[in-house]
Amino acid sequence: MKKIQLFTVLILFFNLVQSQEIKGDWYGNLKVSGTEIPLIFHIDRSDAGFSSTLDSPKQGAFGLNAEETFFEDAVLKITLPGRGITYDGIYDFENDMFKGTFKQGGLELPLVLTKNKEIEGNGSEKPLRPQEPKAPFSYRSENITFTNPKDNITLSGTLTLPKSLGKYPAVVLISGSGPQDRNSEILGHKPFLVIADYLTQNGIAVLRFDERGVKESQGDFSKATSKNLATDVQAALHFLQSMEEIDQDKIGLIGHSEGGIIAPMVAENSKEVDFIVLLAGQGLRGDQNLLLQKKLMEQRSGIDELTVNQGQKIFSGAYNIINELESEELQSKLKEYFQQQFSGGLNENQMQALIQQLTSPWMRFYLSYDPALVLEKTTIPVLALFGENDFQVPPKENSGIITESLEKAGNNQVKVIVFEQLNHLFQESSTGFPNEYAEIEQTISPKVLETISTWILSRE
Repeated sequence: MKKIQLFTVLILFFNLVQSQEIKGDWYGNLKVSGTEIPLIFHIDRSDAGFSSTLDSPKQGAFGLNAEETFFEDAVLKITLPGRGITYDGIYDFENDMFKGTFKQGGLELPLVLTKNKEIEGNGSEKPLRPQEPKAPFSYRSENITFTNPKDNITLSGTLTLPKSLGKYPAVVLISGSGPQDRNSEILGHKPFLVIADYLTQNGIAVLRFDERGVKESQGDFSKATSKNLATDVQAALHFLQSMEEIDQDKIGLIGHSEGGIIAPMVAENSKEVDFIVLLAGQGLRGDQNLLLQKKLMEQRSGIDELTVNQGQKIFSGAYNIINELESEELQSKLKEYFQQQFSGGLNENQMQALIQQLTSPWMRFYLSYDPALVLEKTTIPVLALFGENDFQVPPKENSGIITESLEKAGNNQVKVIVFEQLNHLFQESSTGFPNEYAEIEQTISPKVLETISTWILSRE
């Protein structure tokens, strides 16, 4: 009889839990190395089931879509596989909260979610972004699609054109590494929206698009290398060629970071490109740039020289293994190598996450790719801009190689500028460290926007 009663109680409990309205906003704070990172899960429910998005206000990330939101028998599971995030929680009926674990990149941290938005430091307010334009715009803005016939995928984007009729110079915007939408949104900033708005107001048409597999574009980003992404840019160029409003003798590319690698790659194989603008574009080979990036950031963070040098040795060795071995034996060799080098300093999850990152198709291509070899054959006009405080693409070394490479090409239509106090995103910054990106209200320095616009409009 007691078993029957207990079974009945459990049924009533789970029915009560299922009837509990979990739809709404759930707040929590991750505690990482003494720092609190507020998170907000927005959970919705429809006839199709549950769905959710995630905000990380302190990091400037909003509206991250979850692929799976599961809630049954008091168990909540939310996954964002593209970002390596999983949350597993159990509903505490008495206290109306979820108690669970947040997982990302090998880290597992306790996370309690409540509906109390008054939690200290929940950061629910979006940061100010004064440069972000708002509709109605003073120009034409059209949502468009175009096809990459090489990979048989359709890409979606936005084309902005000056309002009056005529033929205009035009550019395709190429974003940096990682899956990016048409605005190249990062940490609450939308730099490509700001760039497109400024250039179009100054008489330049702009095409920006969601990268393959992102938002409205087809394809699989996880399997793409810079070389694959270059074919998407080529397809965007063909689309511009079909437009009557575009001056066919003044079509260019603007590439930021990885986009600064892709732009010369596309120009090498296309007579359609009349000029390129490199924003924090690379001259160094991929593995060399990563090592330099790591070294500079550690030095300026106050890490002792012995540790810095040890890190250089470890990752230089790892990159050599990746560049030399075939994929069949690569992961096992890397695991063996890291076990020797770190001597138990990494747990199994951290080890696997690192190996997966280093052996992805994109990373393997990037590590061995040398942009200088293409730049040495680039003869069209080039504007290369850098930020003095850029740690991700260090300006001194990369600008030097770009200049030397273009000189080898006999290119005398080159302008290289290093802007003081600007970081990798071309924001006016204090230190240049990535943790400043979200905190800075400015999306991109006005002097950079003016320089790009003036240079393009001066093309004959």
